[in-house]
Amino acid sequence: MGFKEIFGALPEASAQAPGRVNLLGEHTDYQEGYVLPTPLPYFTRVEAGRAKGRVEAYSENLGELRARPLESPPQGDFLDYLLGVVWALREAGHGVEGARFYVRSDLPMGAGLSSSAALEVAALRALRTLHRLPLSDLEVARLAQKAEVEYVGVRCGIMDQMAASLGQPGQALFLDTRTLAYENLPLPPGVRVVVLDLGLGRRLAEAGYNQRRQEAEEAARRLGVRSLRDVADLCLVESLPPPLDRRARHVVSENLRVLRGVEALRRGDARAFGELMTASHRSLAQDYEVSLPELDRLVEAALKAGTLGAKLTGAGFGGAVVALVEETRWEAFREGLFRSFPGLRIL
Repeated sequence: MGFKEIFGALPEASAQAPGRVNLLGEHTDYQEGYVLPTPLPYFTRVEAGRAKGRVEAYSENLGELRARPLESPPQGDFLDYLLGVVWALREAGHGVEGARFYVRSDLPMGAGLSSSAALEVAALRALRTLHRLPLSDLEVARLAQKAEVEYVGVRCGIMDQMAASLGQPGQALFLDTRTLAYENLPLPPGVRVVVLDLGLGRRLAEAGYNQRRQEAEEAARRLGVRSLRDVADLCLVESLPPPLDRRARHVVSENLRVLRGVEALRRGDARAFGELMTASHRSLAQDYEVSLPELDRLVEAALKAGTLGAKLTGAGFGGAVVALVEETRWEAFREGLFRSFPGLRIL
């Protein structure tokens, strides 16, 4: 099955974009903080063709063909993201009259690996080629975020779209989400980044994410700063009432962990970087309260099996764990985890 079988014509452009896993900097991007994601070798691939007045798309993974006029509001399905990127391009003044898409992906859904950003960036790349649009990779990331926030209605930061558009294999993308200054830094030699997926999906993720975002905004307001990015002294957060003190402590300390993580990457110190990942998970579980007991047990099992560090990745309330494993310990690590979690998927 392919584009021709669905739409009766050959595709006019194709593109792909990777998922991402966040090594450090969780729940900091919507507070203008620092993040450190890395792209994964798993992709969403899009074939595209022209259409007029509508967006049509077939998802190979879902086995669904959907179509709606350009003016349609979001309806809570995968087509929203594709309508969103066409809408964002038109809002930016690009004359895209519609589109047809064939979508396939080897990214696991609901694991916190940013499948939505990969779809948006892949679709934008295909449309950029199809219509010869003068868009930089940074502009693609901005348009992808605009589509998700303003059309789909998800109040996400820009980290996922930046990682999908600007990330490089085997490197971590150090991103300042306030200025959008970025730098790709090589990961330490002799280690691999692995994703541990229990298939938990998400539990109340949207409601929980929005609540944490509101709590962080309220904490910043009470501290009299534009965002928690501007709080350099952890002692200041102790003046806040609970749970705002814990929420602010996580964001402020997580920004510091990203900066220390960058230093560790620059000197190739995998052990120090792994310790920061584990500290990040403890903060996410205890201060930001976005973990689940299953994720906590998986992190502890990964540490027992010999990982240098492990943490949940993504918004939390489900999703997956990312771990940093030395190549020399990979087989023993893998076997140890499978003994504890027979149904575990390791990516």
